[in-house]
Amino acid sequence: MDLTVIIPAFNEAESLPELSAWIARVMQENGYDYEVLFVDDGSTDGTWSTVQGLSASDPHVHGLRFRRNYGKSAALYCGFERARGNVVVTMDADLQDSPEEIPGMVRMIREEGYDLVSGWKQHRKDNALTKNLPSKLYNATARRITGIKLHDMNCGLKAYRAEVVKSIEVYGEMHRYIPYLAKNAGFAKIGEKPVQHARRKYGKSKFGMNRFVNGFLDLQTLWFLTRFGGNPMHFFGTTGLLMFLAGFVMTVWIIIDKLVRQAHGLKFRAVTDQPLFYLALVTLVLGVILFLAGFIGEMVARSSTDRNHYNISDEL
Repeated sequence: MDLTVIIPAFNEAESLPELSAWIARVMQENGYDYEVLFVDDGSTDGTWSTVQGLSASDPHVHGLRFRRNYGKSAALYCGFERARGNVVVTMDADLQDSPEEIPGMVRMIREEGYDLVSGWKQHRKDNALTKNLPSKLYNATARRITGIKLHDMNCGLKAYRAEVVKSIEVYGEMHRYIPYLAKNAGFAKIGEKPVQHARRKYGKSKFGMNRFVNGFLDLQTLWFLTRFGGNPMHFFGTTGLLMFLAGFVMTVWIIIDKLVRQAHGLKFRAVTDQPLFYLALVTLVLGVILFLAGFIGEMVARSSTDRNHYNISDEL
C-alpha cells in the first residue's frame, strides 16, 4: 500500500465528511493506493457515528475509537501501530490542514530520500497574540534544544517513511516532538515543506495556552531522558559530587579561618554561629542525596527491559 493517512479527531463530527471527500479527491487524482484511519479520541458529539457512515460508504476509510479521551499522542501511537502504507501522513481533523499538500510531501519522502517531512505554516490564520507569538517562541526554544531546524515542529501535517513510525514510541504529550524522537531513533534526514493553513471552519480549538507551558516541560523531559536516561549517574552523580565538594571546601574554609583568627588572638565567631556553616551543611547533604539518586537511577536503568534495544537499519 502506498499511503496511510492518520487523523486524530476529538469532537470534529462536522468536519469529517468534507475532509474525507477532500482526501479521496486528492488520492484519486494522484493514483495512490491508500487508506484513511480516523482515530476518535473519546468524542462526545457524534464523531464516531460520522466515521461509521464514512467507512460504510468508502472502503478506504477505517476507524478506531477510544472509550475516553486519551490525547493526541495516544491516537497517533495506535494509528502508527495499524498503519499499512509505505508512507504515513498525519493531519488534523479541523480542516486547517490541506490534503492538497500531501502529494508534495510524499514526493519528498520517495524521491528526495527524507525520513520525515514536517509542514510549516508560514502564514498562520490564528490569533496573533494567543497563537502566533507563543508558537514562534516555542519553536525557537525547540530548535535550540533539539538541534532540528524546523520552523513549526508542532504542525499536525507531517509525512513519514513507514520505518520511522514503527521505530518510535509516542506517549504522554510527546506528539509535539516526533521529529526529535525520530532523530534520536537514527532517522536524521528531516525536512520541512511550507503548507497552506486555513481558519477553523467548524467548532473551536481543543488546545489552550497551557499547551505551550506543558510543551516546554515535555521538551525538557525528553531532552533529559535522551541525554541521561541510559546513564543517570552522569548527571546526578556529577552534580552531587560538585555540590559535595563545594560544601566540603566551605566547611574547611570556615574551620581554618576560625583557627587562624584564634591563633593570632583576633576576634572570631563560633563555627555554628556563621550562616555559611549552614549553607555548607545543606550543600553537603544535597550532594550526598543527588549522588545516591544517581546510583539508584543507574540500577533502575540497568534493569530496564529495553536497555539493549537498538534500531538496526541494515544487515548483510
